[in-house]
Amino acid sequence: MTVSREWLEKDYYAVLGVARNASQADIKKAYRKLAQQHHPDATKGDKQAEERFKEISTAYDVLGDEAKRKEYDRVRDMAASGFRFGPGGGPGGPGGTRFEDLGFGVGGLGDLFDLFGEGRAGARARHGADLVAEVEVSFEDAMAGTTVPLRVTGTQPCQTCHGSGARQGTAPVTCPQCGGAGSVAVDQGFFSLSRPCPRCGGRGQIIEDPCPTCAGSGSTTATRTLRVKIPAGVEDGARIRLAGRGEAGPPGAAPGDLYVAVRVRPHRFFQRRGADLLLTVPVTFPEAALGSNVKVPTLNGAVTLKVPAGTRNGRTFRIRGKGAPKRRGGHGDLLATVEVEVPGKVSREERDLLKRLRDAGGPSPRAHLGTEE
Repeated sequence: MTVSREWLEKDYYAVLGVARNASQADIKKAYRKLAQQHHPDATKGDKQAEERFKEISTAYDVLGDEAKRKEYDRVRDMAASGFRFGPGGGPGGPGGTRFEDLGFGVGGLGDLFDLFGEGRAGARARHGADLVAEVEVSFEDAMAGTTVPLRVTGTQPCQTCHGSGARQGTAPVTCPQCGGAGSVAVDQGFFSLSRPCPRCGGRGQIIEDPCPTCAGSGSTTATRTLRVKIPAGVEDGARIRLAGRGEAGPPGAAPGDLYVAVRVRPHRFFQRRGADLLLTVPVTFPEAALGSNVKVPTLNGAVTLKVPAGTRNGRTFRIRGKGAPKRRGGHGDLLATVEVEVPGKVSREERDLLKRLRDAGGPSPRAHLGTEE
């Protein structure tokens, strides 16, 4: 398990404004609402809002993943309890040794996990920073699936030294202090702890002749264009993870990941509820009263909806298989709700016909109110 210092410094539940026992659905709902409020397109270049958007995305990256969320909760619980060690290296009670007393502080919590075999294999498991970006697609493209270009600015492996950090013609050498392990053992009496090697900074290698282009860092800042595949049926607010497409890591380390948030533009008449699409179908009073066949749109052409005689306003018809694509195959349904239109203006001929219909009699729809004679 890789532990980030930010996990101890940031309360991600507070960032998203949810309780710690919130469901995954509540967390997702809170993220979508906040992401929409603070999205760069909505805040017109407000740097503070942009940073807030990144903070929200980072919090959702952890809490939106059930496995990461469990690790995050455990880390914060251990830190809050003081996390003491007794003789033999096990968790201790009073009289034990706090990890702060050993000089590790909150940033050394990962080393304590290493003690139990759960942590990183030294500091060499570090990777580049993750990046967060966003793309916007039309409703139609979201339903059909598409591929969109995305420009990303961040670090990438140096083109001169190919990420090694060493001048061309040379190569990094094995660190003499840690022997290439990237970590050294610190004896604490009852037990020993693993810490990043102070000589190589945990890399396991030393660059004696740095690359002049990147000054030995192994990376440079550049803007690159990626092609992001948007799967069919993607929902607004969904996040796509592109492994290894984030910022370059230190020499010898893997790059970070790129997380792409997808924004789907609203459709002019379709709405969405899960895999089902919602559609309001206006009909005239004669069509509802006498029955009719009405053409309604779907994602792949119009179909005929049979409206039975006597259909009431607000009745919903289910057209199966005409909804949004499902992740595991198939489609949802189209839910078409009839809305009986009342004309605002009528011609003289229409007025005469409506008067004749009214005067024709028939039971009053208000008879049950007891006010009709």
